[in-house]
Amino acid sequence: MIQFMKKIFGSSKAKEKKEKVLYITAHPNNQDTSYSLAVGAEFIESYLQSHPSDEVVHLDLYNAIIPDIDSDVFNGWRKLADGVDLTHAEKAKVERLNELVEQFIAADKYVFVNPTWNFSYPPVLKAYIDAICVAGKTFKYVPDKGPVGLLDLKKAVHIQASGSLLSPGSEMESFEMGHRHLDVIMKFLGVPNFEAIFVEGMGAASDQTQVIKDKAIRKARELAKTF
Repeated sequence: MIQFMKKIFGSSKAKEKKEKVLYITAHPNNQDTSYSLAVGAEFIESYLQSHPSDEVVHLDLYNAIIPDIDSDVFNGWRKLADGVDLTHAEKAKVERLNELVEQFIAADKYVFVNPTWNFSYPPVLKAYIDAICVAGKTFKYVPDKGPVGLLDLKKAVHIQASGSLLSPGSEMESFEMGHRHLDVIMKFLGVPNFEAIFVEGMGAASDQTQVIKDKAIRKARELAKTF
């Protein structure tokens, strides 16, 4: 009977859509010394255990080419619109930025991982955000409505570590600029599901660092199962 039903309806696994997860890390160190990367690694491990057919692509921003939006880029975009040849530098930067946004669009889910530096994230993550916010690709302008995000079928999670307590509800919540900005960007791009894991307080309670880390890992592993 089971075999007969499989022939008619197909197996449940055959019906499952293979999804792509873009694992975006912005930390110069490795998971042995980074709280955010350690928790991120546990998240991905748990995710793959629960979603074995899915694909995880790791984009390590500290070991990738992430062009700044500079004069070469602006000149390159203008020349493309005018049908003029680009210089080598302009062409290389414009093509790389296009690769980054196309990779972002192709993913179904996003995992952002970073430390907190001076209440925000490392500069390379801001450069990456600039690369993926592209009119006509990840958002569009609608007359009488303004910008509308185009990634309404995606979901994302943000894993952020900080020495201070900065998560919503903490006394220093208003100082936190990294997750809040990324939350705005996800809303801007239309991502409807954006969750957060805060690994925080290691500086304020140095004797509790392992407890804090273990708690975040448990949350990460549980969230990954349903992500």
